[in-house]
Formats: sequence, structure tokens, C-alpha cells
Amino acid sequence: MTLQETSDSEAPAVSEDMVAGRAAMTDDVPKAYRVKSRTREAIETVLPPVLLGGLFLAFWYYLSLVVIDEGRRFLLKPPHQVVDVGFLDSDNFTEMLSGLWSSTKVALIGLAIAISIGFFLAIIMSQAKVLERAVFPFMVTLQAIPILAIVPLIGFWWGYGQTSRVVVCIIISLFPIIVNTLFGLLSADRAMHDLFTLHHANRLTRLRKLMFPAALPAVFAGLRISAGLSVIGAIVGDFFFGRGEVGIGQLLRRYANNLNGEELLAAVILSSALGIVVFWTFGWLQNAAIGKWHEAVQK
Repeated sequence: MTLQETSDSEAPAVSEDMVAGRAAMTDDVPKAYRVKSRTREAIETVLPPVLLGGLFLAFWYYLSLVVIDEGRRFLLKPPHQVVDVGFLDSDNFTEMLSGLWSSTKVALIGLAIAISIGFFLAIIMSQAKVLERAVFPFMVTLQAIPILAIVPLIGFWWGYGQTSRVVVCIIISLFPIIVNTLFGLLSADRAMHDLFTLHHANRLTRLRKLMFPAALPAVFAGLRISAGLSVIGAIVGDFFFGRGEVGIGQLLRRYANNLNGEELLAAVILSSALGIVVFWTFGWLQNAAIGKWHEAVQK
């Protein structure tokens, strides 16, 4: 038998082994994924924050019961007292929920107006460089002004009620929307712009089918930042504009003035929970809108 005949006779056996090996590998890959899948993913998602939260509670107890003297313990009550007085007392909890709902309405109204203004300004700035150069410095100036410096002006122009709180939310949450939306609109691929130019697409078509889809990841990043800032703006507005419906910020100021440590900490926890819920809501909207085709690379 010649060398050529030997090679030809062994070739099918090698090919069959390779096919069998590949089939085995193909069968093993789903099993490996299934072994990890849901249980391990749930543990990796839940366990780190639970451990960190447990350490935080232990440190809280240490500060309240060991570091702080009993006569000054009103500065930081232990967690179980905060739960008893702030959350399990129906009168206190109902009052906090009412104030939280008032602040939530202010934050959502201010955020909606800020989104409308921010999208409009970002779109017009993306269409002409001269408009960007004209508008952007004033947006930076508005962002740089401390809100405390213009509180008297806001109260003088819009009164000391709910309208002024909405204005504070708009001022605080507007800039991230403009910056991120403008960045996203200008980040579309240059080759795709050339393709749209080749097909004689007008500005509206280019904006709707190229620039805005490319901007969605940056847009949602700005929305998530501004959502948290709008909650801060609503609470800050409550501190300075106390007329009208009582918000969570007014309750915080009242509890602080009366040295009600349990209610104060409970109100702070509820305020933080509101910011987290709003942030997660826009994160869920982001996954629903672009999660299928835009995934962040994680290592």
C-alpha cells in the first residue's frame, strides 16, 4: 500500500473523530451554562448587596450603641428604633408616605419638563454648530450657578409653593439630559452619514433613522442621572418653599428641628428609596428599548 493510499484510507476516520468531538463539545456547552444559570446568577446578584448591607447595619449599631453617648443618642438612633417609630407607627408612616407622594409628583413633573426642554435644545444644537456654540455656554452657566444663590429669585418670580419646587427640579436635572443627548446625536457613524447623504436624505429622516437611534444609549444614561437629580431637586425645593402641599423635604426639616431622630432617619431612607426606584425605572426602560441590540461589555 502506498503512502497516498494510506492517507486516503485514514482520512474518513479522522473526519469522523473530529465530527464526534465537535458534537460532544456542542452538547457540553449548554450543560455548562445550565449549571451556572439561574441559581448562581441569583446568588451573585443578591449576595454582595446583602453582605454589604449587613456590614452597614453592624457599623450603624456600633456607632449608635458604643461610640455615641446615651445622652446624645438622638443624633443616631439604632436601626430597630428607627423601624419601630418610623415605619411600624401607622401615623408617622402615613404622614411620610403622603409627603413622599407630594415630592414624587413634583419630581416627575419637573423631570418631564426638563426632558422636553433638554431634547429640544440638544436636537437644535446637533443640527447647526453655530447654535451649539450659542446655547451651550449658557447651559453650562446655569449648571454652575449654586441653587441656593437663586432661591430668592425663584421665590420672587414664582412664589413659594409647588411651582417653585418644580422649577428647582428643572434647573437641577436639565444639564445631564442636554449633554448626553447632544453627545449621542453627534456620535452616529460618519460612514452612515455619508450613506444618507448619498441617498439625498433630508434632516428629519437623518435625525429620525440615524442620529436618534444611535443616541439612545447616551440618552438613557442622561435620563437615569437626571431622574435621581429630580428627586434631589424636589426635596431641596421642599426645604425652601414650604407653602402648599407638604413634601418629604418639609418633614425632614420639621423632624430635624424637633430632634426626632427616628422619624428623621426613616424619612431619609424613604427619600433614598424614591431615588432608587426612579433610577431603576429608567434602567428598566433602557433595557426594554435597547437591551436587545446594545449590551455593555463586562469582564
